[in-house]
Amino acid sequence: MEDGLRRQPAHTLLAHRLGVAIATGRYAPGSVLPGELELAEQFGLSRSVVRESLRMLAAKGLVESRPKAGTRVRDRSRWAMLDPDLLAWMFEGSPPLDFVRSLFELRMIVEPAAAEFAAERRDARHLSRMGHALESMGTHGLATTEGQTADQLFHAVILEAAGNELLASLSGSITSAVRWTTFFKYKQNRQPRDPMPQHRILFEAIANADPVSAREATVELLRQAQQDTEIALEG
Repeated sequence: MEDGLRRQPAHTLLAHRLGVAIATGRYAPGSVLPGELELAEQFGLSRSVVRESLRMLAAKGLVESRPKAGTRVRDRSRWAMLDPDLLAWMFEGSPPLDFVRSLFELRMIVEPAAAEFAAERRDARHLSRMGHALESMGTHGLATTEGQTADQLFHAVILEAAGNELLASLSGSITSAVRWTTFFKYKQNRQPRDPMPQHRILFEAIANADPVSAREATVELLRQAQQDTEIALEG
């Protein structure tokens, strides 16, 4: 992850640093960020780069800037909680348990239904992509970047195979949740339970056009993922 960050533009790097500080509570809602000049001097950047970073944070609902009042952190209710960057920033620290549970509740609402639809509507191309992702997950392991990327693809294809454009529009948020909860589990605990058997059961249910089994397999996969994430939080 750090290598990927180093390749980002300066304003994106600063937005990441400030975003993590806000998401993990270093800057609490209602607090005022350092001024543009102070941030520019602290990070060795131009004020235009700082302003662009703050605009990125404002677009995600994290801050608001007012003349003579500075840039203030907004209440959490105004944050774009499903923004993939914000989800990543939340898991850079140790996210609140309530947030993790809310995230899995959302996934439990969306993903079992998507898997059920996918079992009814998938085509050969969907199955091929899911099978390839599953193979890559098994080859590289979910503790690796390659395995986690394949895991994201596996879940993204299920949402696509559901054949509902509104469900598909949630792909960025859902796959980001998949990525960062997995990343967090392996960062905190090197030996969480192996989720590969349950992924294979889910794939087989979709391949066999069995919507009931696909829903049940997804529910079990999410339950296991939530339990392991909560254990990682306790550690």
